[in-house]
Amino acid sequence: MNRPGLRERKKIETLHRLQEEALRLFDEQGYDETTIEQIAAAAGVSPSTFYRYFPVKEDVVVQDEFDPLIVNVFESQQEGTAPLEALRAVLAALFAEFTEEDIERVRRRVRMIFAVPALRARQVGQSDATERLLAEMVAERSGRSPDELEVRHFTALVVASWTVAISAWAETEGSKDDLAANLDKCLAHLEAGAPL
Repeated sequence: MNRPGLRERKKIETLHRLQEEALRLFDEQGYDETTIEQIAAAAGVSPSTFYRYFPVKEDVVVQDEFDPLIVNVFESQQEGTAPLEALRAVLAALFAEFTEEDIERVRRRVRMIFAVPALRARQVGQSDATERLLAEMVAERSGRSPDELEVRHFTALVVASWTVAISAWAETEGSKDDLAANLDKCLAHLEAGAPL
């Protein structure tokens, strides 16, 4: 996987700092009681910088940098690789890059999303955006339209599988390897036709 350049790394560092400070403040004083101005001040940036990264307060928890990485790794998969096989390879490549700090941030964000109704509602929109992104990737690879019912159904199932895997993991004190295993297990189950 291509390492991001200095400018991209600085953007990701700022994004993570904003998320860390937001999560800390939400834990300390509650989600509704925390303002964007407080988050920006704690992260050492201006409110306008916050808005460059996150259009609304909910996005500081819901949004992440992973969708563009998924696209890059997916596009690097060998031509002719089945979509689910390619997506499983994408997740393996991404997890090889994650630190335990990254994983703990994900766990805190997921737990916050499930605890705050406004964040859960915003997550629905984020999941829809991820489905559309996956539909475009899968459609291009398979020579189909991203609007085809089967393509949309496939990507909805993938995103639902990821949601189940991540939420089950976030309920535990599992490691990076546990999350990777959950995600792969859910995709393998889907690939097998989801037998019971």
